[in-house]
Amino acid sequence: MATIDRQTPTLALAHALAAAGRGLPVFPLSATKLPALRSPHRGRRQPTHCRGECGLPGHGVHDATTDPAAVRALFAAAPRATGYGIACGRAPQRLIGIDLDVDPAYGSDAAGALRQLALQHLFTIPPTVTVLTPSGGRHLWLTGPADATVPNSAGRLAPGIDIRGSGGYLVGPGPVTAHGRYRLAPGTAHLTPAPCPRALLRLLTQPRRAPSTTTAGDAATAPTPARRGEGLIQFMLAAHEGQRNTRLFWAACRAYEHGFGDALADALTAAAVRTGLPEHEARAAIASAARLTSGRDGEADGAA
Repeated sequence: MATIDRQTPTLALAHALAAAGRGLPVFPLSATKLPALRSPHRGRRQPTHCRGECGLPGHGVHDATTDPAAVRALFAAAPRATGYGIACGRAPQRLIGIDLDVDPAYGSDAAGALRQLALQHLFTIPPTVTVLTPSGGRHLWLTGPADATVPNSAGRLAPGIDIRGSGGYLVGPGPVTAHGRYRLAPGTAHLTPAPCPRALLRLLTQPRRAPSTTTAGDAATAPTPARRGEGLIQFMLAAHEGQRNTRLFWAACRAYEHGFGDALADALTAAAVRTGLPEHEARAAIASAARLTSGRDGEADGAA
């Protein structure tokens, strides 16, 4: 774990200003990788969908800016910030983050899965900015065209590959988090984010498969959500300590993407509890998966 001291906020601001100077919209992060500024709308009984239209800071990724004076103001309002986030999908660079995890829960490494996708769909990842994460994974920085909107996703391409696009953000290299330091991979510091290969961009922007529908005549034979999610339940039950949250979040994302997440939520929760995960943690993870797959939450779950 990296050391967080009194110089850390100053270092975070310096790195954020440097990134903003390269056309990357930035905002302050706490040591937990979450936005460092609290929402000005906290405590309200009715939820708000304000994305900064009120003119106040505290809207997470929607605060991100390339203006040096505005960056300084954000960090001045967040004196305990230890890092900075980089908003994806925003002009001028329209960054796309490919987050490659290395977690035993997936059974294979995400970098290998990306190589298999590249072979299958005939594309090559060009040399580009690469950030090494404290967990041993890596973030590949690519850019997208102005006419393409890349959604956030978790494990949609393959297990262990998360995508950060419009409404999401990446942790910037340099400063520290509670888990350690994000740093540029050797040999990539001089590079600029490379354009996303067309074949990969098609995979990232293709619409999610619509939930299957049945007619009245098919209803008697249609599989129930529990049966359709049986594989996800078994995947969850096989989790060991250290894998449980990751497996649960991945399984819940798949269930919601296929249209039966709400129906499977209780069964997934029960499976998670059987592996030793507290029920409140299980339900929180499933709720996060629901928000991410619906595109409503780009502030907390859209981070990498």
